[in-house]
Amino acid sequence: MEKLARNNAAQVLDALGARLAFERTGVMLYDTVIDKINRLGEPRYHFLLGQLRRNREEEKEHEEWLEEQIRALGGSAHEITTLSQLEVEESAGIVSVIVDGHVKVLHLLHALLAAELADNAGWDVLVALAGAAGDGAAKRAFKKRLHEEMKHLLFLRQAVIAGAKVEILGQPMARSLKKWAGAALLGAGALAAGAFLIAKRA
Repeated sequence: MEKLARNNAAQVLDALGARLAFERTGVMLYDTVIDKINRLGEPRYHFLLGQLRRNREEEKEHEEWLEEQIRALGGSAHEITTLSQLEVEESAGIVSVIVDGHVKVLHLLHALLAAELADNAGWDVLVALAGAAGDGAAKRAFKKRLHEEMKHLLFLRQAVIAGAKVEILGQPMARSLKKWAGAALLGAGALAAGAFLIAKRA
């Protein structure tokens, strides 16, 4: 990380602070979704809880890792930076859906999917910055977490599709899950292809 921050430490700390702000929000979003599905969701959705909890733990690791990197560069993990404030403002609508009002499982999953789309984009930017700066160690560390976020995105995409088939088409969950399994295999191939493209990026 030192090579990335050598000539622009303030800007790098701003970018890391933005990611940290979003990861903190992500942990809170996952906690809320898990609690609502557990307490209020139809039993047919309870099978999602195991993977949601695993996603949440990875988001928490990302949060703690970013805090360590910021402190190692001489920054404060609790400083409000320009980009961190932007992340908070941009995610306010998602927070409102998940935390303040909605309890319908499909709505919660849809909002969480939107959050993961933004999260993937944020880590993608960090991978690109580290690559452009020639900081291989930082790039590998960012890429590891981007790959985890890509898996979160794939899972939530399939969960939303399965839920929509149940809620909109009236298909039984068992039928949706059979098709979901096949889609997951295709999704895994897409994930691998995306990881390959990221690995090739300079």
